[in-house]
Amino acid sequence: MSDTVIMPRPQAHPLAGQVMSGAQMIVQVVADEGTSAIFGYSGGAILPTYDAVSLYNEAQKLAGNALIPLIVPANEQGAGFMAAGYARSSGRVGVALVTSGPGATNTVTPIRDCMADSVPIVVICGQVPTAAIGSDAFQEAPVASIMGAVAKHVFLVTDPVKLEATVRTAFEVARTGRPGPVVIDIPKDVQNWKGEFHGHGTLAIPGYRRRMDTCAVSALAAEDAARFFELLAESKRPLIYAGGGVINGEASAALREFAAAFELPVVTTLMGIGAMDTTDPRCLRMLGMHGAAFANYAVEDCDFLITAGARFDDRVAGDPQRFAANARAIVQLDIDRAEINKVKRVQWSHVGPLREALVALTAAGHKLGAQVDRAGWLAELAELRRVHAMNYDRESPLIQPYYVIEEIARLTKGEAIVSTGVGQHQMWAAQYCEFREPRQWLTSGSMGTMGFGLPAAIGAQVANPGRLVIDIDGDGSMRMNVGELETATTYDLPIKVVVLNNFGDGMVKQWQKLFFKGRLSASDKSLHKKDFVRAAQADGFGYAVRLERKADVQRVVGEFLEYPGPAFLEVVIDPDAGVYPMVGPGQSYDKMITGDYIVARKVAPVATAPVAVAQDPPQLF
Repeated sequence: MSDTVIMPRPQAHPLAGQVMSGAQMIVQVVADEGTSAIFGYSGGAILPTYDAVSLYNEAQKLAGNALIPLIVPANEQGAGFMAAGYARSSGRVGVALVTSGPGATNTVTPIRDCMADSVPIVVICGQVPTAAIGSDAFQEAPVASIMGAVAKHVFLVTDPVKLEATVRTAFEVARTGRPGPVVIDIPKDVQNWKGEFHGHGTLAIPGYRRRMDTCAVSALAAEDAARFFELLAESKRPLIYAGGGVINGEASAALREFAAAFELPVVTTLMGIGAMDTTDPRCLRMLGMHGAAFANYAVEDCDFLITAGARFDDRVAGDPQRFAANARAIVQLDIDRAEINKVKRVQWSHVGPLREALVALTAAGHKLGAQVDRAGWLAELAELRRVHAMNYDRESPLIQPYYVIEEIARLTKGEAIVSTGVGQHQMWAAQYCEFREPRQWLTSGSMGTMGFGLPAAIGAQVANPGRLVIDIDGDGSMRMNVGELETATTYDLPIKVVVLNNFGDGMVKQWQKLFFKGRLSASDKSLHKKDFVRAAQADGFGYAVRLERKADVQRVVGEFLEYPGPAFLEVVIDPDAGVYPMVGPGQSYDKMITGDYIVARKVAPVATAPVAVAQDPPQLF
């Protein structure tokens, strides 16, 4: 039985029946999937496909059609994160094209990063010829074995007849269900093979498609909706806890309508930022380890927690038994069955596409005449926001990073696409930036990968050529992928890069001060040798400025953002600036450290009987 399914289409592909090389088939399918850019670094084992990209673009240029530019990074890790930034900001599948051996292995980190954050990318790797696999040939690596542990799926193509269908299937798997990275390992001889191009057809993957079909038709039953609204009616302090699944599932509009219809306040995870307009009074910003104090207090006070596209990860739940301890009921909506009851036992759940579920709940609530009387609860939350507002030392003569980000937010009005590296600057950006829409916030959440910000911003700028894209980075994170500064200028991408420089690993130092009695082991590097401005100038940045005076912040930030081309700004910030609030690892919200400038609640509410942690192993999706 063949594992290739060639389904007829209403309209035949214009190139169907033509003889192509395997490499040309790869490029044609990539084009058919709507890819507008490819990120990658060439090498011997992938050269046939790079040549095919060149031939494709030559033909498109003659025909007056759009080209698919090849964006060449300084390192393949950069290519992976560029593909991720492209995917996160656009909602389309990102594509990276790399050679065998080290070219492929350099993408392991971005692949794992995309898997952890549910980002759809396809990584196409060259491989040594089929006959040489397993012989320790030059630049050979066991890609399938390595990537199998970190990717959503890996294809090794040894039968060239199945190549076209495999590439098309890779895109399908990457974007469907819970999105994720898919790797295609393609030997050089398969790329050079010539055969008939069909223009359609995918591999037979019945188990996966059966799960997808089941999920797609998993409509919310009327009795389940009725039970949901019974639970809601019994509550006086309901709260939505929204995660990245809302954005991945294109459910932001549905969430906003649902929240508005029933006057439900919303907290978001780090990856869920932008699911709600952060300027909406119902949006209580980010919860969790570095969430706003008022957001965490809202979680403590709520009596009904509605979890949408979130998974109770350790940076949110901390101590799972004490998380939302006053909630009489917790419900969960997710596309991945494995997330239900994985960390926290819930009293109601629905597995299926999130957008459709929220739309169905909204309609059911209207039909059932669900009562909306949240005036008291919303007033309590408004007071929490007022009393426990985000704040910092506004009188300090040193430049406070929060002030810089507030100024960026003021000038951009919540309309910029913002990427970050990982560290203190990441949390400051999450806390103080504004985001009016989804897919404006790009960061490494679950993996926490330093070096993510700059290449992700490049990918986002390529995907959104008319948008303002800003990379808010730290000195340590910037050093990880500083070579990509040249990539930005090579392609004349008008990204704005701001480095908040505290001369060391600020987040590590903060943890060492709080939990390791101030022993600054390998974190207080005092890295004064790196001249970031000269580095940016050497890489072609026409605007490269170092900001050291607080009095100059407003003027310089304005100039920086208004510069028409690639712009670089290094800001020397207070080296002792911290990220607050902070909930220590494994701790509950009543142990939250708010620092010197955010008001803490003296007495936390007395918890009712906690919701039990799931003991049964999760049912796999």
